[in-house]
Amino acid sequence: MSNAPNNFRIDYIEFPAIDIANTKAFYQGEIGWNFKDYGPDYTSFHDGRIAGGFTTEASVSSGGVLIVLYATDLKAVESKIRESGGSIVKETFDFPGGRRFHFADPSGNVLAVWSEQ
Repeated sequence: MSNAPNNFRIDYIEFPAIDIANTKAFYQGEIGWNFKDYGPDYTSFHDGRIAGGFTTEASVSSGGVLIVLYATDLKAVESKIRESGGSIVKETFDFPGGRRFHFADPSGNVLAVWSEQ
């Protein structure tokens, strides 16, 4: 079976996690991702466009690929992240086309959020 239109497209993203329950609570409650568990050490997510997973079988490390999320209200997302146990690792800054900030989730994975505002 061939799926040529999807050849070489990003299909799945996998993150390490220290605590699956805490990670799910963070992304589900504040970002709105849906999850499906595959045992105590793995959960998969779907954000409406792309799928991925979190596993306790890998170690969190910094300096890897930066995943950038889009938000219509950057300030509101930043507040939610702070309130739910995430930390801002790079304060909001302007760039051509918008503004963004970087945050660490409860496991230490660093992601960014951007908006045109």
